Amino acid sequence: MFGSTPAFSSFSVDDLDAARTFYGDTLGLQVAEEGTGDMRMLFLTLAGGAKVLVYPKGDQHAPASFTVLNFQVDDIDAAVAALKAKGVDFQRYPGFDFDDKGIVRNTGNEGPAGIAWFTDPARNVLAVMQD
Repeated sequence: MFGSTPAFSSFSVDDLDAARTFYGDTLGLQVAEEGTGDMRMLFLTLAGGAKVLVYPKGDQHAPASFTVLNFQVDDIDAAVAALKAKGVDFQRYPGFDFDDKGIVRNTGNEGPAGIAWFTDPARNVLAVMQD
């Protein structure tokens, strides 16, 4: 039914300006702002051209309780180091075995070789992972 219909994901933030700075400057994504006044929103362009809508909810924003974006990287250690150098803090969730860098390593055959979670300024969860 929707196989040929364009679609995109979205999530909310409490501060659109902080989100623009974080996603554009800290993460290096292409960020376009559309709308005016209370109808402003951001479109993030991911590698490969996929778009994600980021919209403001102000005080009504509740951070997503799940990972809203996963970034696949070739070298998770380098990605984590680069993000830490830009002031990004990594999350440690109960039930996972983190190394001293905040990375969960997977030595099995299933799943990513490593994953590390962090949050945006609105406390939405993001991750870097290496296959």
